[in-house]
Amino acid sequence: MPHLDEEPPYRRIAAAIQQRIASGELRPGEHVPSTREITREWGVAMATAAKALAELRNAGLVETRPGAGTIVRAPAAAVRRPRTPAAAPTRERIAAAGIEVADAEGAGAVSMRRIAAELGVAPMSLYRHVANRDELLRAMFRAVFRERPLPETPPRGWRAQLELVCRLQWELFRDHPWLAGVLSLTRPMPVPEAMAHTEWTLRALEGLGLSRVETAREALALPAMVRGLALSREFEAEAEGSTGVGADQWWASRQDEVDSVFATGRFPLLARLEADPAGDLDGTFEHALARNLDGLEAHVRRNVSAARPVR
Repeated sequence: MPHLDEEPPYRRIAAAIQQRIASGELRPGEHVPSTREITREWGVAMATAAKALAELRNAGLVETRPGAGTIVRAPAAAVRRPRTPAAAPTRERIAAAGIEVADAEGAGAVSMRRIAAELGVAPMSLYRHVANRDELLRAMFRAVFRERPLPETPPRGWRAQLELVCRLQWELFRDHPWLAGVLSLTRPMPVPEAMAHTEWTLRALEGLGLSRVETAREALALPAMVRGLALSREFEAEAEGSTGVGADQWWASRQDEVDSVFATGRFPLLARLEADPAGDLDGTFEHALARNLDGLEAHVRRNVSAARPVR
């Protein structure tokens, strides 16, 4: 059984990449695995991947260059080249830097000063393009939603259309865990790319015979369900990033405590539960989506049956 005093996953990953650098597999100036490549290769959360790269940066083995990513740093004895002036910031580059920071460290790490440092420019130069942090977040939202645009031609059938938009949102939250925590259903930002998702949902619901209230509630309930599950993913990413302890290790460290509670016999059904709340969020999402749409379909059928004239 793993113990909390074992070496954290991010340090093991950093050590593996350090070995590649030491062996010459990765040479000065070459890219090291990105956070997303690390998550795929080692099967860890984005936050853990970010901590691994931070460990390498703190050791002076790699450096991050705006627009170029993280590369192996040249030895200190190497001849220094004249520093290339930083490229002028644009709204697109500012948003991209903000997304990179938020993906690695959460939205709380995003500030005008931090993004200016990432781009190698003076903080005041950013204000020509974004007036404040709120506008920076809005630019980040728009860039994120542009990554996975809705198709121009929707699939046939209202259910297929709702499945598509919900899965698209789930993928955005999976790629950018911070997104769920800063989006609001009650005070949404007027972001056209996100508003297109609501418009798509309303069009799919149109013609089902729902009342205006039912239509509005369904259009809110579906994204709320997706976002609610995504918040669990964000919490797990933050917890693993701050502690270096993955969900499996966390549960294993508490197995004796859980077993002692189950031994009382008060929770026999819970003791037999085999679901993994941290490891099967995708399965839980698919289940919740299917059951929601099953209920909506049954409701629509009842309305159709009730509307038919009695012969």
